[in-house]
Order: sequence, then C-alpha cells, then structure tokens
Amino acid sequence: MRIGFTTGSCAAAATKAAIYMLLIGGEKNKIKITTPKGIDYKTDILDIKKENDAVSCGVRKDGGDDPDVTSGSIIYSKVKILEYESSLNKPKIIIDGGEGVGRVTKPGLDQPIGNAAINHVPRQMIENEALKICEMADFNGTIKIIISVPKGEELAKKTFNPRLGIEGGISIIGTSGIVEPMSTRAIIDTIKVELNQRKASGFNYVAVSPGNYGLDFMKKTYSYDLDKSVKCSNFIGDTIDMAKGLGFKKLLLTGHIGKLIKVSGGIMNTHSKEGDCRMELLAAAAIRAGASIETVKKILDCVVTEEGIKQLKVDGILEATMNLVMEKIMYYLTKRAGEDMQVECVMYANDFGELAKSKGAKEWLILLAQEQAQ
Repeated sequence: MRIGFTTGSCAAAATKAAIYMLLIGGEKNKIKITTPKGIDYKTDILDIKKENDAVSCGVRKDGGDDPDVTSGSIIYSKVKILEYESSLNKPKIIIDGGEGVGRVTKPGLDQPIGNAAINHVPRQMIENEALKICEMADFNGTIKIIISVPKGEELAKKTFNPRLGIEGGISIIGTSGIVEPMSTRAIIDTIKVELNQRKASGFNYVAVSPGNYGLDFMKKTYSYDLDKSVKCSNFIGDTIDMAKGLGFKKLLLTGHIGKLIKVSGGIMNTHSKEGDCRMELLAAAAIRAGASIETVKKILDCVVTEEGIKQLKVDGILEATMNLVMEKIMYYLTKRAGEDMQVECVMYANDFGELAKSKGAKEWLILLAQEQAQ
C-alpha cells in the first residue's frame, strides 16, 4: 500500500519553500525535505503569495492509502521577518498556529496549555528547515512562522481533538514524518510475515510492541533493539493468536499504558474505534488500590493516561494501582495465549518509565540482553 506524509511533513515543506522565496528569492514550485524516518518527501508548492517581508504558500496533504480525514487539505505556512538582525547574532524562529490549527486547553498533551497544537517533532522539523535556509541566506534575524489549515476547524470535529481538549482546529502531528497505511488486512499480513521470519531464524520466543514508543523505551531502559522483533500496532490479540499458531513458546509484550490499560479490560484490539475506556479502567484499578472518590473523579476527568498516573503518584497509590492493572492484563493475555505459550508483559509511561512488569518478565529481559550481545 502507498505511504503518505504527515501534516508535520507538509508544514515543514511549506515552510522551507516559503522561507526560501522570502530570503533567497525566485519562486519555488516544488520542494524536497527529508523526514525523520529518512524518507524524502517531494511535493508541489501551491497558492504562493508574496509581500514585502512575508511569503505564504501551501502543500496538499497526501495520506497515501490511509483513510485520514486530513488528506486533501492544504497545509499553509506563512513566514514573516520580524527583525533583520537578532541581538543573539543567530536566527530566532517563532512557530505558532493560525486558522484551522487547534489550541491546547487541557494538560497532559504534547504541548502546554495555550500553545498551538503543533507537536514537538513537527516543530523541530519546521525549525530545522527554516534554519537551513537562514544559514544559506546568511540571515541572523527573527522569523515568525504561522501554520494554518483552512477548514481545519470542521475537520477537527471528525477527530478526537475536541474530547482531548484541543479546540479550534486539527493538530499538526507525526513522529516519523510519514503515514503508514492502516489497512487491517495489510497490517495483520505484515505482522504474520515478521513472525514467520523470526520463527524461520530459529527463535521460539518473540518480543512484541504496539509501536515506536515501545521501541524507544526498550532501547533506552534495557538496551534492547525491538526493531529486531515485531511491531503489532493495535492488533495484540491477533498477534498472540498468530504467534501461538506458528509454534512460539514465549512472547513478551512491551507497551505504553495508554494501550495496555485497555488490555486490562479484555480489549485485544486497542484502536480507539474499537473502544476507549482508558480512564474508566484506570479509575477502577485505583478504587481497588484504595483511591478516594475525589481521586477517582480527577482520573475520570483526565484526557490522557499519563495525567491519571500523575494523580495516582500524588496520592501515593501509583505502584499498588499499576500492580493491579498488570494482574488484569496478565489474566487476559494468558487466557488468550492458552497453555501452549507463555506470555509476559512490561508496561511503561513516557514521563515515568517502567510502571509494572509481570513476574516472568525479568527472565525475559536477561534473554533479550543475551540475544542483543550476540
């Protein structure tokens, strides 16, 4: 299936073209950037508008074969010179959101309250492209970059942004710069291929993680490169079924609490379309750990699990709650795997590191370390 490119890549490409025309001159009808994934993004530049000290242009979002509500939208970047010479003697880049880009109104998201919902990786991409052109033009002043998406406010109603506390538009997102198609059949087939390759290499155990955050966590915490193993996306139950069918004897699942908390309720496809009861399950575990009604209410008001964890830590019941969550996760994983395959689990949070692990996970980590050394 055809890959696409994120709103973050579109914003960075539009910014590169706009700042090039502003500082160097001429007209850029095509532009190329390199995404964090290492894949080049070449795109047409649309709707160029020039002023004395500003240039605006757009890039049409192409989500590839992924059913993305933002596909076809034009992501605009307006680049304006605020100062021609900075007192710091180096370029200063200011990034903000305009029409159709949401604003953060609740804590726990990628950006602080009040900021435009332009996540940190797209911000870094935009800034890096701007700084490259500043260096080419020997420009040391201050540049302001406004990212906008006409009709973004309407598009946002089809996303989870209103529920998350992002108001007024869509988010500019992406960690890799590319959009990998989310066809269920294609993803499951890919998982099966990766499991087959692992088995054909002579292993009877496999480490699995839903996504990139799990890969980063394992590498940082346990020095194990999960790229050697299998990324299961949201299809935890299907992956267990396939691994069992291929004859694997052991499986380690490593994941962020935002996905694994759903498994504690028996949900084996963690996509938000299949069910979103993260806070309810976290609140239920907190009650079992002795949380007060006030704490439970605060957890239920959170929009992301990391915020709920902060509340549990303040109340001194984080460890007890996470151990109870892990018990439930292991109940459902073991039930799905049956008697022929041993399943273990490690759960973490971005801001808190490891939250809980199953009893047999420690042996697993030793095994993975040995494999990594080889």
